[in-house]
Amino acid sequence: MSKAKLTFAGGAGTVTGANFLLESDDFKLLVDCGLEQGEEFCERCNFDDFIYDPASVDVLIITHAHIDHIGRIPRLVRDGFKGVIYSTPSTRDIAEVMFADSVRILGFKAKEEKTEPLYEAEDVVKTMGLWKSIKYHEETDIGGGFKLNLKDAGHILGSAIVELARNGKKIVFTGDLGNTPAPILRDTEKIEGADYMLIESVYGDRNHEDKDERNAHLKKAILDTQSRNSVLMIPAFSIQRTQLLLYEINNFVEDKEIEEIPVYLDSPLAIKVTNLYGKYLNNFNENVQKEIREGDNIFEFPKLAFTSRVEDSKAIAKAPSPKVVIAGSGMSMGGRILHHEKKYLEDSKNILLIVGYQAVGTLGRKIADGAKEVVIFDEKVNVRAEVRVIHGFSAHKDSENLVSFVEDSASTLKQVFVCMGEPKSASFLAQRIRDFLDVPAIVPNKGDVIEIEL
Repeated sequence: MSKAKLTFAGGAGTVTGANFLLESDDFKLLVDCGLEQGEEFCERCNFDDFIYDPASVDVLIITHAHIDHIGRIPRLVRDGFKGVIYSTPSTRDIAEVMFADSVRILGFKAKEEKTEPLYEAEDVVKTMGLWKSIKYHEETDIGGGFKLNLKDAGHILGSAIVELARNGKKIVFTGDLGNTPAPILRDTEKIEGADYMLIESVYGDRNHEDKDERNAHLKKAILDTQSRNSVLMIPAFSIQRTQLLLYEINNFVEDKEIEEIPVYLDSPLAIKVTNLYGKYLNNFNENVQKEIREGDNIFEFPKLAFTSRVEDSKAIAKAPSPKVVIAGSGMSMGGRILHHEKKYLEDSKNILLIVGYQAVGTLGRKIADGAKEVVIFDEKVNVRAEVRVIHGFSAHKDSENLVSFVEDSASTLKQVFVCMGEPKSASFLAQRIRDFLDVPAIVPNKGDVIEIEL
């Protein structure tokens, strides 16, 4: 039986920094190459050398275009990778937008800290030149005896589950799995017959509230903002979370569940990604495609303003309340949301609505955990605004649905590797898989190397 080695180069013991190396004979492939995010020491570790030689890697496969899955790719190329990069077409397009944004941020940070940037624009150009797009279910021979199939993960636009088949065996890398049924995207596809599975565990130890409850919380936050004549701040991730919020607010307005209220999408990156969504309508579920065919622009409604320009962003402060501000970054670790938080957090009438996972060490996590004082732009800010958290807007499967996903391959699975989650969450999920499905499941550490039959 042919052997292969699986190395957990990143994304093990932590949510971010997904990076997995699979080696068999003389062939090496990577799945994802993302930034680690959170604590400052974690940010600096992105500059560390890769634990493998990038020049020796033949293929890189990308599950989706979130920065913790793609953010180090240009660095990989800068350090010698010359192989082929595979993803869905929409992942490629979003990645190109994300890299352009990253180059700007990294350049600014490097100048501020008087250091070299993680990568530069020319590294991104080289990276995109190596990229090859393949559609869902388009079986592709990638070398080394491996057949690649991408299945719809339902997480964000273009997100994919990576299926790799070799010698009659199958290993699956889930990437991040969508919180389905989702209002906009298609459901996560079922995976059957897997021998090995590497699965995410962001919400491995908890379940989400249902969709109706989630939307009720969002609607109440808007109604309370209107009745208080105040400001609703929503730190939101540029891909999927922002588009989902716009879609639901659009529905509230159309169904007259709320009065029209000024909503500012204050994120150039989110605006670019929202425009990209219009290019891939076939990725949407049937209900949304039907809405669009009937003439509904699902991301537009009265009093919605896209504020790409800096001067338009600054003008939001002068706009009268009530108002809603949706801005990046989703964990309040940069971007325009910081300016709004600095201005509005000290007013007890205002609301900060957290709608996504907040990594340990981020400003968003500190606020979500109840910090009464935070530092923004080197100034102390008192957190007097009401802080609300909605988990149901997560684009990740919860504990119950992660177990159900594994169950579809339970009869064939030899081993499940639980990754991309905080240690407590990953350990809880691994235990549930062992207890409920009688499937071997472990939580690897960063740097672990495991031999598998493939």
